[in-house]
Amino acid sequence: MRPDGKPEGLRQSMSWLHTWSGLLLGWLLYAVFFTGTLSYFLDEITDWMRPELHQSIPGPQTAALALATMQKLAPDATSWTINLPGERQTAVEANFRQPGAAAGRAGNQRVQLDAGTGEVLQPRETRGGSFLYRFHFELYAMPRVWGRWIVGIATMFMFVAIISGVITHKKIFTEFFTFRPRKGQRSWLDAHNATAVLALPFHIIITFSGLLLLMFMLMPWGIDAVYNGDTQKYFAESRGRPAAAAGASGERGSAGRAGRAQSAEPAQLTAIAPLMAAAQARWPDRGVGTIVVQRPGTPQATIELREQGARALVRGGGERLLFNGVTGAPQTPPEARATSSAQAVSGAMMGIHLGRFADPALRWLLFLSGVIGTVMAGSGMVLWVVKRLPERRKLGRTPRGHRLVEVLNIAAIAGLSVATAGYFWANRLLPVDIAQRADMEIRSFFVVWGLCLLHAMLRPHRRAWLEQLWLAAIAFAALPLLNAATGGAALPAAMLHGQWSIAGFDLVALALGVLHGFAAWKLGASGAIALPQRAASGAGMRIPRPVAQSPEKQQ
Repeated sequence: MRPDGKPEGLRQSMSWLHTWSGLLLGWLLYAVFFTGTLSYFLDEITDWMRPELHQSIPGPQTAALALATMQKLAPDATSWTINLPGERQTAVEANFRQPGAAAGRAGNQRVQLDAGTGEVLQPRETRGGSFLYRFHFELYAMPRVWGRWIVGIATMFMFVAIISGVITHKKIFTEFFTFRPRKGQRSWLDAHNATAVLALPFHIIITFSGLLLLMFMLMPWGIDAVYNGDTQKYFAESRGRPAAAAGASGERGSAGRAGRAQSAEPAQLTAIAPLMAAAQARWPDRGVGTIVVQRPGTPQATIELREQGARALVRGGGERLLFNGVTGAPQTPPEARATSSAQAVSGAMMGIHLGRFADPALRWLLFLSGVIGTVMAGSGMVLWVVKRLPERRKLGRTPRGHRLVEVLNIAAIAGLSVATAGYFWANRLLPVDIAQRADMEIRSFFVVWGLCLLHAMLRPHRRAWLEQLWLAAIAFAALPLLNAATGGAALPAAMLHGQWSIAGFDLVALALGVLHGFAAWKLGASGAIALPQRAASGAGMRIPRPVAQSPEKQQ
């Protein structure tokens, strides 16, 4: 209701909804956006965090060397899957299944091979970029189901905040082209509006697709009604397999192992070089990304070559070539399973959200859109504080609720950056052979984040911002030096050898260092965030009356 007793209009109601839906879960949404944006380079982060793989330099014989190693390492395996080095990894990753292995991923064994020699490498234990990816929608520090519920609810709030924000700002597209620096609250609002509109389609799609990925948990009633609560049957059919596929797959696997046992005479695999040449002629721009060998060492062996980095929204949409594993004769690949419209839409939305279809240029565009979304969320939280500075000056103190928002803003924005940089530092500083090393890295992340929260509580508001921003700037900017000093490929060497997964990480770390340093410098130069001082009483934070100064400084 308005002061005159009349009901508020739509825009006023949406303004209230936008403010409070954005604030109440803004800190969580910032963390989700921040870690989700980094997850676009999940593979590159994991590569950087395993420096033992950095000396792997691919060459023309990489595929032949990998196959030769697998013949020695797992000659009796039922299948080999060899992921060759590419734009997102430096070493060869090989997966194989031994006879009698458990179904699904549990039965897979994985090794890393040097792309130049074929030797087995022993990288350090780490979750790498997978931790940031899982934290993005599971929060890690709690049971997975609860984490997904919390992120799902926060995503709903995000969607509400986006829609209500568009309704609230009737001149949002006009204001997008307006930025008034050094105007206090006006500058923060301009920055918030500009970042919101600049990537508005991205924000809407990424939020909506995120809700779709969690829909089976957030809105399970349709699945329960159609499948009578049998979620396993739903997931089997949603992946294009009938409910009995798992059992049939197990039977086929048993039959395949029986066929191998009955094959008395082993058969030598054909040379891989002619097959790679044929694939290179077909895919001149991308080449081969994966080699799959079924029933190696038997007369029934087959070799499948898959296109490198195939641009497909739906998983498995890239081209494949199939050859007889003994003679090398081309074979006709089996027809792909028919995909229903619902499966295609679901797969496309998942592909859009994860960016799995993106080539390097588009992946960088998605990353930059994510950065803009992160800035949008952060600027909105800071704007909430800045808008209430005049009210606090009238009171002559900072209410406890406002102080709580200030502390959480520092810890959620600057503190998260420090914690993320600390996670990368822990990867290099912890002993390689320490027990539960991957968990220790993750604990380091949360310990550093908790210390940032404590620091924000104990230090004055503006000093806490400055100190944490400068710490994040130094920590990120020093990562390339840390990498070179702890066995990783130095930035110049990585660029020289085309190891862009490593060089890209170092370059982004330098950019983040510069970004945080610039933010700290601007904050220190402009005094854009007020500096409350602790009151002698426990009633709140006392703010000294402003002396003669410009309106901009008072903001």
